[in-house]
Amino acid sequence: MKNSPLVTATVCVRDGAMWVDDCIKALLAQTYRPLEIIAIDDGSSDGSKEKLLSWNQEEGEVPVRVFTQGKKGLSAGRQWAVEEAKGDWVAITDIDVRPEPDWIETMIAETEPLDEEETVVAVTGRTVFGQADDVVSRVRSVEIARKYRARPRKTSLANGPCSMFHRQSLMDIGGFNPDWYHAEDMEVSLRLIGNGGSIIYAPSAVVAHVPESERERFLAKRRRDARAHVRILRHFPRRKRIGPGLDFIGSSTLVLMVLPLWISALISGLPFVYKAASMDALSWETVQQWWQTKMLLGTLFLMCIHEFILWRGPLGEVNRGALREGKVSIGAVLRVRSLTFSWSIALWQGLVLGGVDAIRGQNGHRPLFKK
Repeated sequence: MKNSPLVTATVCVRDGAMWVDDCIKALLAQTYRPLEIIAIDDGSSDGSKEKLLSWNQEEGEVPVRVFTQGKKGLSAGRQWAVEEAKGDWVAITDIDVRPEPDWIETMIAETEPLDEEETVVAVTGRTVFGQADDVVSRVRSVEIARKYRARPRKTSLANGPCSMFHRQSLMDIGGFNPDWYHAEDMEVSLRLIGNGGSIIYAPSAVVAHVPESERERFLAKRRRDARAHVRILRHFPRRKRIGPGLDFIGSSTLVLMVLPLWISALISGLPFVYKAASMDALSWETVQQWWQTKMLLGTLFLMCIHEFILWRGPLGEVNRGALREGKVSIGAVLRVRSLTFSWSIALWQGLVLGGVDAIRGQNGHRPLFKK
């Protein structure tokens, strides 16, 4: 490519030693030139730091520079990489991701604006989550694939595993704030758009993500997502945003409804349970009274809504897809139901933690009360 700009590919890691080699190899295998790689270790204790340092090579066709820091967080690591970058464009990915060889080359091709009013400040690709032999990884894989299918060319989020930013535009809005708790990619994306820039979605720029298999890891990430998005929605309410809406939230809004539905169903059944428990025998007259009060009907109605959410609509597509990819059985159906319920609890926990962050003015939140 004539007059090709230098691109700096960056990756940060904390305790991901098993993924380091494959990620760095994938970055070195990029077809695009000129290219440099910056890797940041964020206080690892599992040997990731040593593995990264073994790749440090500042000479050669593709220089690799490795930096180490204490446990300061992903946002701090990304910002340090941006500050050290020599490229006009800075590509970011995650250590558990394997970019396809033409990932950067495809994104660079999308940096040319379509008209004079369009200023491309970031290009984001597509992440494909791998699947293992478990419901968790299948749910995650199908959910992410569904999100990307609905994505427009101009988007509101340059995703952390698969995006590239115009370095100067990123520096102009302050870059990544080390105080941000998670969702640093969403925060800088909205700031870039607010500053007049456009983020372009390039579906052919593909990166492969390792399967997200562990249930607790999946739930911890969803909890972090919800906690961080309290900050996003507080700092960037819809009335103050310009450009496209938040187009990558996906199934979470529906999953949130699951826990309140179960609580409502439980509460609606408490009078009958109490009455039944206080009687010597459950008579037919009692059952009739239960139906007459319509408590059972109310409970059944709520549970029907729950089943509709689980198996129809956007979330239903995710759950049905997860079952199609694996062995369909009563056990698999129950595991999907259990995962969705736990997912809903994790989201509500994250919202509560985000509210606490807002009250305390921590983790990137503006202080709620001025001193």
